[in-house]
Amino acid sequence: MPTSTNATTSKRYTLTHMADIAPTPCPCGSAKRAFVDDPEQTASMHVTQIKADSIVHYHKHMTELYYVLEGEGVMELDGDEHPVKPGSAIMIKPFCRHRAVGELTMLIVPIPAFDPDDEWFD
Repeated sequence: MPTSTNATTSKRYTLTHMADIAPTPCPCGSAKRAFVDDPEQTASMHVTQIKADSIVHYHKHMTELYYVLEGEGVMELDGDEHPVKPGSAIMIKPFCRHRAVGELTMLIVPIPAFDPDDEWFD
């Protein structure tokens, strides 16, 4: 069975193991980011540990899908606060100012793939 750790292949799929990916600091806390090196930049997948003092930010090009895996807290979306818990799903479109508040573990899928140059702060 072909496997790779966050590496693209010449096949029509890529397999990775999130446990093998080192966390990267981000405005929300720390994220394990898979598939960011895919040449087509279709999407990426992140498992993110939210820190209590996450920073409000937005993206000009990316849409993000958030799914709460663990914990309870609040999503701030364009100034509105929404309680979230395991099973909550949120679609965040470009230019929506957002942040998560609370001790949460989130699955995040940026579309197209995450681009650090598309992270903006007021």
